[in-house]
Amino acid sequence: MSQQSANSSLSTEQKRGAIPEGTIAIGIGLLIAGVTIYIFFKIGQQALGQEEFKPLVSLWFVMFAIAPGFFLPVEQELSRAIAHRRALGQGTAPVVKKVALLCSMIVVFLVVLILVLSPVINDNLFEGHAIITASLAIAIVTYGMLYFTKGLSSGLGKFSAYGFIVGSDGAIRVVACTILLIAGVTQLSAYSIIIVITPVIGVMIIVLAGQLRTDPGPPAAWSEITENLVWLLGGSIFAAALVNAGPITVDLLGDKSDAVRVTQFGNAVLLTRVPLFLFQAVQAALLPRLTRLAARGDLDEFKVGFRRLVMLVIGVGVIGTVGAYLFGPFFLDLVYGGGIDRRTLTLLALASGIYMMALAIAQAVIALRGHRHVALGWVLAFISYVASAWFVSEDLFLRVEVALVVSSAVALIYFAFSLRLLLRSGAQIDVESITEAISERPIEP
Repeated sequence: MSQQSANSSLSTEQKRGAIPEGTIAIGIGLLIAGVTIYIFFKIGQQALGQEEFKPLVSLWFVMFAIAPGFFLPVEQELSRAIAHRRALGQGTAPVVKKVALLCSMIVVFLVVLILVLSPVINDNLFEGHAIITASLAIAIVTYGMLYFTKGLSSGLGKFSAYGFIVGSDGAIRVVACTILLIAGVTQLSAYSIIIVITPVIGVMIIVLAGQLRTDPGPPAAWSEITENLVWLLGGSIFAAALVNAGPITVDLLGDKSDAVRVTQFGNAVLLTRVPLFLFQAVQAALLPRLTRLAARGDLDEFKVGFRRLVMLVIGVGVIGTVGAYLFGPFFLDLVYGGGIDRRTLTLLALASGIYMMALAIAQAVIALRGHRHVALGWVLAFISYVASAWFVSEDLFLRVEVALVVSSAVALIYFAFSLRLLLRSGAQIDVESITEAISERPIEP
């Protein structure tokens, strides 16, 4: 081999080490998904007006309080179980069928629960629009399929498929809603159906393309996929509920005649989440590097890499909070017509920054097999949210803002304490837990 060829080969290996497999595809998918949320909210309000768009705001935040909470652990465990079997040279079909059964059971449970509670949900969240309640039930089915397919894609190493599934959901939604807007369609039902149908389109494209084939293998026991599922499920449910609780609380506790305020608050929440969406795309590049360190058992380098991640999170959080204070009202008015003051935007951005920090530390705790610590931390955070929102103030927006800041801080403090405790006790990095940590994203673009 010539010196030039050797150098070229070395350069290729260095590049592979610098950019883990799948990073770019997943990052692009997450970025597209995040951007299209803002475009969809703009199109919807342009077509329906802020008052008529309010049921869709409630649908959106309820949908993403439920779907990631229940289905993200399914994605995580499926990805981990498939990757484990592939490493052993075993066929993956049996474990895929096992997780598919589990996912189906969760879907049926949630759909039945929604149908039983439909009178309450319909009257208190969706302004009496039965089509929105029906759309929520449909969303459980379609997003269950989406998360299952994401887990299958990542477990099989089909990262381009993963990125396509994530990005196509938002992109197809925006294209469809743009067509409705141009056609002058102003029926709420049309937009609500589009929201919940688009997730399955990207999934079907990938499945029909034959990219997710599995091979026969030895039978899969439930223990192969449920070792940490209970803890992951508990933590994920409360983490997703917490990050989406603001607009839902404003809707439940506010004056039912003032639907515009709910829409405006939802706009403000989305605007102040920009740093969080960007961070999730960036962490697709950072966390796989920690995986390689875990595989080598290099705890010292893991700590160094994690400190860098923490510094990035702190920087993004500070910039986001200061930016919300200085420029938030201007951008909110420019994009969505304003309606929310500087205090609210600043406190929402602060809560988002603290939540982002808590999420990053929670990922490190999971990597050290501290799943139960993460579950308990999110439960405590949610309890503190409810208590703060109940007692803090008579000002509706202020009580929600303070509750979000307090609950995120509770999670951050608890996770920091848990991480310190695990490191002092000599906890070892677990490679399979790192896989779960990487996909720990209770907030979904």
